[in-house]
Amino acid sequence: MIIFDHEYRRALLDAAEIAAQKVLVSTGQLKPYLSLNQAYKQYGRATVERWAREGLIKLIKDGDNNSKVRIDRLQIEAVARTSNRASYFEHQKK
Repeated sequence: MIIFDHEYRRALLDAAEIAAQKVLVSTGQLKPYLSLNQAYKQYGRATVERWAREGLIKLIKDGDNNSKVRIDRLQIEAVARTSNRASYFEHQKK
């Protein structure tokens, strides 16, 4: 039961941090999007590409083939904070 209590607390902290980022984005103190390179640096290239392939995050491309790709900051942050938890709970069920 202690493990679940820890996970519950972690989930609440993650939700609070995402809410704080949402406020910062809405007040213009934080950019709403990350560049693809920023996302790679923060979360790892293989991880970002897997999330995109699985449809967990949307890559936004404005324009032609040479235009830059951006990712919604709150979307990728939510995926990052919940993906390990989902894997953890799936593992616990087995």
